Amino acid sequence: MRLVLVGPPGAGKGTQAQYIASNLSIPKISTGDIFRANVSGGTELGKLAKTYMDRGDLVPDEVTIAMVRDRLGEDDAQDGFLLDGFPRNVSQAEVLRDMLKEWGLVLNLVLELVVDDDEVVRRLAGRRTCSQCGRIWHVEFDDKRDDKCDACGGALFQRDDDKEDTVRHRLEVYQQQTAPLISHYAAEDILVGVDATGPVEEVTQRAMEAIRPFMG
Repeated sequence: MRLVLVGPPGAGKGTQAQYIASNLSIPKISTGDIFRANVSGGTELGKLAKTYMDRGDLVPDEVTIAMVRDRLGEDDAQDGFLLDGFPRNVSQAEVLRDMLKEWGLVLNLVLELVVDDDEVVRRLAGRRTCSQCGRIWHVEFDDKRDDKCDACGGALFQRDDDKEDTVRHRLEVYQQQTAPLISHYAAEDILVGVDATGPVEEVTQRAMEAIRPFMG
């Protein structure tokens, strides 16, 4: 089973990717993991990526694509994989299609975690981070009515990227970049949307039910 997971920030992609990949017995492959592995492993691609990252620049598509190609060529990905964070746009989607075609493979499914903007804002803007231990609490889900960490007593604060204005801007950027990708895969008839609201276990169950018809 070869699938791509897409969804806005705050949709729970990281959590669902882990559960879905585990249920399907395939590796979860995220661009973040690939970058970290290459940089920490001191690979040539990792060193190249680090020169951009150290300058605060975006790593060029060709470097990212080369890393993804290497990762998909590893033994554990031969019987399938779940990609999280790649492709991010239509041009990357076309590269992935050509890459798989070269190996005599196709993408089976693109799973979109669907959650409305207000729910994303509710999830992310309600987060508070402990300044001492780094644990994250939620003003609503954890019923945090004070500004102290229950684990260590440290002061809680709201990270800049969790502020409502920033979250809404991230959602706008996501829509601009990813809406064409969603349309692209919908036209290929391999896109399925899953309601990503509610408890984690329920979302995983919905996702697995959506995936089953596409399994060989």
